[in-house]
Amino acid sequence: MQPESQSSPDYETEYNNRARVPEHPAIIAGWAADAAAYREAAFCELGVSYGESERQRYDLFKPDAITGDAIVLFIHGGYWQGLDRSFFSHMARGVNRRGLPVSVVGYDLCPQVELGHIVWELQQAAAALWHRFKLPVVAAGHSAGGHLAACLLATDWKNVDPELPDQLVPAAYGISGIYNLKPLTETSVNKALGLSFEAAERESPLFWPAPSRLIMDAVVGARESEEYLKQSRRIVDVWGLEGVQTRYEEIAGADHFTVIAGLADPDSAMTARLAALAGA
Repeated sequence: MQPESQSSPDYETEYNNRARVPEHPAIIAGWAADAAAYREAAFCELGVSYGESERQRYDLFKPDAITGDAIVLFIHGGYWQGLDRSFFSHMARGVNRRGLPVSVVGYDLCPQVELGHIVWELQQAAAALWHRFKLPVVAAGHSAGGHLAACLLATDWKNVDPELPDQLVPAAYGISGIYNLKPLTETSVNKALGLSFEAAERESPLFWPAPSRLIMDAVVGARESEEYLKQSRRIVDVWGLEGVQTRYEEIAGADHFTVIAGLADPDSAMTARLAALAGA
């Protein structure tokens, strides 16, 4: 009799963040309120278009005085199928206070567009910021936004536009990112994404040529699922072996929703690290 093989992870449970954090509706409502309040108080340009659709817009939040040498691009999560930029305006507050402009970007959602199209949209957004400001873009993103931030770091910018610099995005700060999409093909998340196993591999930055000599931080909440911890550890390990300057960090006591709270606080370690990546 053959011994039973070790069972594979229960991906449906591991990737269902809303079930893991029952209080998530109150947290998301808090985001919306804090974001609206920051839009009222901040020096900002809202709804700047970088593409054709209504969602292809960014909100630009400006510091009182610029001290860095890059612009931060914040990319929201929602499994590429939910939320929008209006929930996350306050994620600009921390680094704004440290002298950095922040673009909080929107994008079209699945299933209205394919996930690969979302990657393309974020490349267009980063290119639009470079054309406007001629500054490097530090990509920061949460959850699905962490995936998109890593994609931007690993983009061959000459393929997007020959006029763009090779290192348009010199650093990425992924918070609770998903860098290998293949496990999602076995979950209900994929109902909207519609990813085949092959498409999931193609759109996973873990399997792209590593952006050697550039910087990738993978940050995750210590209370998140083992799969989320593994996602961040894996990209740090794999890309690190291929010459990327990688860094892994667990945020003590944080779950998938509370892990980004530090970005709103100018005095947090998270804000200090992101500001340093952008030269402030």
